[in-house]
Amino acid sequence: MKLFAKQVLTSKGWQENQIITIDNGLITAMAEGCESYADVTKGIVIPGMVNCHSHAFQRAFAGFSEQGSENSQGEMKDSFWTWRNIMYQFLEQLTVDDAQLIAEQLYIEMVKQGYTRVAEFHYLHHDPQGHVHAKPAAMAEAIFNAAKASGIGLTMLPVLYRFSGFGEQTPNDGQKRFIHSMNAFNALVDDCFALAERQPNSNVGIAPHSLRAVDKSSLLEAVSYVRSKDKHAPIHIHIAEQQKEVNDCLAHYEKRPVQWLLDNAELDQHWCLIHATHIDAKERQGIVASGAIAGICPTTEANLGDGIFPTTEFINEHGSWAIGSDSHISVSPVEELRWLEYAQRLTKQQRAVLATPQTPSVGQYLWQAAAKGGAQSTSSNTGELAVGKQADLLVLDEAKLSVYASGAKYCLDSLVFATHANAIADVMVNGQWVVTEGKHPNEQATHEKFSTLLARLKR
Repeated sequence: MKLFAKQVLTSKGWQENQIITIDNGLITAMAEGCESYADVTKGIVIPGMVNCHSHAFQRAFAGFSEQGSENSQGEMKDSFWTWRNIMYQFLEQLTVDDAQLIAEQLYIEMVKQGYTRVAEFHYLHHDPQGHVHAKPAAMAEAIFNAAKASGIGLTMLPVLYRFSGFGEQTPNDGQKRFIHSMNAFNALVDDCFALAERQPNSNVGIAPHSLRAVDKSSLLEAVSYVRSKDKHAPIHIHIAEQQKEVNDCLAHYEKRPVQWLLDNAELDQHWCLIHATHIDAKERQGIVASGAIAGICPTTEANLGDGIFPTTEFINEHGSWAIGSDSHISVSPVEELRWLEYAQRLTKQQRAVLATPQTPSVGQYLWQAAAKGGAQSTSSNTGELAVGKQADLLVLDEAKLSVYASGAKYCLDSLVFATHANAIADVMVNGQWVVTEGKHPNEQATHEKFSTLLARLKR
């Protein structure tokens, strides 16, 4: 396949009149040429985005937890922890078929919005009573099926969840669908690798849920086991999301969460620390030195009242980062990036905070850095358009972008900050068109089934 792009954002910056040659899902050549020798794209071409953090089932829960409630003292003080209790009640209803449908709906939304790969932090393992399914990997297989139906690339991260709190506290009833012994978890990892072998454009890592949900021995055993199967397997973990978690970790380990992780696990470039919201300067610098990725989820962190990651300082110290939509209160990389920048503007009382001398366009810097960081977080050959990279690309609708700003210099600023309608016309994943002219072939049928499911689920 040969594509002609009048303007394309490559690993070397903006290029004009490029013919992109694609074979077996990879870009094999890029050279200046004319449109008569290739299929002509009808807009500006940019790399696809990677979503580094997803809990697919939570898409069906979005919007059900936005009403305030009183605590035992009659105070309106909702938090992440009250939200979590509502989430536990909601997921008690979900079957394997429900989970697959929700994930398919979500992943179709993702590709239409420009995500071409997703890291699924998958912890809904067992049936509603907490019993292991006849096929233990049934829920994981549902996620693989949903990714295949949507066309999105998948990095599957089965979650190790053993305890309800620091000190190996007994899991509560709301967590019964998550819990594994180490032998059962390693068997699930084996099953996920087998599923990935049968599904192109997928790979497997693991996700120790959090320091409150795993102890040191189980964390290290899980990492050792998955790395024996793939030395580049991504390892993701929730860390320092809430101040309560930091306080509990200090009380138990006498160390802050990220510092404990730095001291007790061999972090490298294949680790992704999700949120890492409440970190001090030493922890921040430790993440950078380790090469690990910070997985920032701005819309979820705002929705849950988590706090704001120290993005400016982290970037100035040459830290690598990625974005995720997490609870899917939003399914838009544009909104994640806009919030990332705006949070810094509000805290710093400045403008264009995340611009760099090399890339003065804030939108361009954000898009390229997030795509490359996302590729690193998923150990995938994606994130930029260059020879040898996977052909994951987006075609932007110039008519929608040019209303606000025209030309490559302003293209991604317009996309991120001004163009509120979806400006993504076409989406290619692994060399295959998944969305054309803004449409996904399965979107109507899947949405109808999803709407029926939402009507059935208890609020």
